[in-house]
Amino acid sequence: MDVLSSRILLRPADPQASQRFYRDVLGLAVYREFGPPEHPGVVFFLGQGLLEVSGGTADSGPGTTGIWLQVRDLRAEHERLAARGVAIVREPRREFWGLDEMWIEDPDGVRIVLVEVPADHPLRRDQR
Repeated sequence: MDVLSSRILLRPADPQASQRFYRDVLGLAVYREFGPPEHPGVVFFLGQGLLEVSGGTADSGPGTTGIWLQVRDLRAEHERLAARGVAIVREPRREFWGLDEMWIEDPDGVRIVLVEVPADHPLRRDQR
């Protein structure tokens, strides 16, 4: 398999609420909008990938979908998101594998893991 591009597709119960969450609360940049102006789909930049929030379904729910986002400063994001009223599912902490993580959820309960890679972690070292 030669993957050239990828994206995560979300079909939330309330597309507008989820789009506001990803655009206005998390602050993700919009890659493109498509579809009818009254109910557009929105694709957000997601680091090296893309996140599409479009359509909708009554069967939406967290299921096994999750999003992993690496951030520069986890404590700053914790303060910013808490001030915006985002429910923090799990406070920031150092995991036994050495990454600093915090968990939040989008309006449909999709788990979002915010991760900071500490300066001394092996992911930061040259792997050559």
